[in-house]
Amino acid sequence: MPNSFSPKAFLKTVTSAPGVYRMYDNAQQVIYVGKAKDLKKRLSSYFRANLPNVKTQALVSNIANIDVTVTHSETDALLLENDYIKQYMPKYNVLLRDDKSYPYILLSGHKHPRLAYHRGARREKGQYFGPYPNGGAVRESLHLMQKLFPIRQCQDVYYKSRSRPCLQYQLDRCSAPCVGIVSDEEYQAQVKLATLFLKGKDKQVISTLVAKMEQAAIDMQYEAAARYRDQIAALRRVAEQQEVSNQSGNMDVIGVHYASGIACFHLMFVREGKIFGSRSYYPSVPAETELDEVLSAFISQFYLNADIQRTVPKEVIINHQFAELKSLQESIEAALEKKFAIKTQVRGDRAKFLALAETNAHNAVVTRLSHKNTVEQRFALLEEALELSTPIGRMECFDISHTMGESTVASCVVFNREGPHKADYRRYNISGITAGDDYAAMQQAISRRFDKIDNSGKVPDILFIDGGIGQLRIAQKVVDDKCQNLDKPPLLIGVTKGEGRKMGLETFLIGGTEQSFELPNDSPAFHLMVHIRDESHRFAITGHRNKRQKTRNTSTLESIAGVGPKRRKALLQHLGGLQEVKGASVAELAKVPGISLEMAQTIHDALRAG
Repeated sequence: MPNSFSPKAFLKTVTSAPGVYRMYDNAQQVIYVGKAKDLKKRLSSYFRANLPNVKTQALVSNIANIDVTVTHSETDALLLENDYIKQYMPKYNVLLRDDKSYPYILLSGHKHPRLAYHRGARREKGQYFGPYPNGGAVRESLHLMQKLFPIRQCQDVYYKSRSRPCLQYQLDRCSAPCVGIVSDEEYQAQVKLATLFLKGKDKQVISTLVAKMEQAAIDMQYEAAARYRDQIAALRRVAEQQEVSNQSGNMDVIGVHYASGIACFHLMFVREGKIFGSRSYYPSVPAETELDEVLSAFISQFYLNADIQRTVPKEVIINHQFAELKSLQESIEAALEKKFAIKTQVRGDRAKFLALAETNAHNAVVTRLSHKNTVEQRFALLEEALELSTPIGRMECFDISHTMGESTVASCVVFNREGPHKADYRRYNISGITAGDDYAAMQQAISRRFDKIDNSGKVPDILFIDGGIGQLRIAQKVVDDKCQNLDKPPLLIGVTKGEGRKMGLETFLIGGTEQSFELPNDSPAFHLMVHIRDESHRFAITGHRNKRQKTRNTSTLESIAGVGPKRRKALLQHLGGLQEVKGASVAELAKVPGISLEMAQTIHDALRAG
């Protein structure tokens, strides 16, 4: 322990009130954040003669200073601890790195509401249903809703520009409110039924439709009765397919498995007795951490997440008991100001859900460990194939994507010994070169990546270049120029496609010597190099397509004098898209708000000339 820190002197000054403590190392970095009902008692436990926990021993050996913040209650301490953990990301804390907001289904507040996927701040007026565990669950639900209720899901710009029904109407998946085929009353009736369905009230929806069908038959409106009959049949099929708890209500069911330093929390979202979906979480766990601490940290960080606080269920079921369960439950309940219970002993449907969640958590950990071992094996075999004297820690791969020179984008993907490291992926928009010049594009991308790099930066051990000897030479020249001051410049390898561009026939070129080598296409080392090449190719194409679409939607109008962002937006929204703007007459253009007859003529002539 550093001489500058005296535990005895420090503990004499510590209060017995509730609060939060931050532990610092010699570099004044926060290495651990904790909370306590009694600060003096908790902090004293770290400095006992015999510490049983290896992780605690390592933590205490690195303490250079401790900072204490007193709070009014244990609940306030829990909230402050959660904020500090997010702020400092301490190395000895269990960290739930889940910065994505949760997706919802939005039923908008328009005259003819639309069902839509929504993620992020809930600024738009309407009803929000969720949260869903992931985007796939939302899209699956929207696809199902389209089959059950003829409510529009199209964008407002598309909806406002319609003059005749679209394909969704022909497929009986929308009632075409955009062109007045359905009455406002009937459309609102379907919206009401969809709302009830999203709230889990399937029986009420079916009862309402049965009554409508019978009334339509009495009124001899047989076509309407047949539509209601088909809708009822579809709803009943869905109800049979979905697994539903006999006891309606909201709950989260969490299966936990912790092995070989990997913890998985498989969370099943049950809302109104129906499984919305599930999602696995893998918190970052310091070595030798006890399961009790992992459980406590996950539950507090997850349920104090501001994005889901509004929809936290009254009941959480988990498959492990832990020491702080009762106090944690009370603190979260007080923080959320609503009923909140954590249960470990359950029966019936809840026990079935829990067993299913536990099985999924176990399988997820086994799969992750297997993947980790597989990646490690691939790296080791690649080191052997390249006859490297030091382990590979980081690999990067560059690729260029464009269409006939348009919207050129370069990608840089990163792999470490755990596989793809997506947080470090980068795209470079290439400009100022001759269209279609892949060599110049590669030179610009590599130059920007290694500009002003030093030994403290993220230097790859291997840099893959997707392309032939020309791209490799360009990249090698840039690296030689930019990386002169590095202790260990990256090794460059060119990945060239095989004869007929067939997969599995790739050959590889070593930068500098330009010596080629091949590996058997069933070699794990070969698979690793092809994997990083394919990932860079995918990432580049995605970026290129997005840029190309954006360019095509705006560049034509941007080149017209007097047409700024507001007028472009008005034209596209009023007419429904760029193709409609191009096909519009002068009179139609002049009807757009903010477009005079003179400006309409200018736009019309410019688009025809282009």
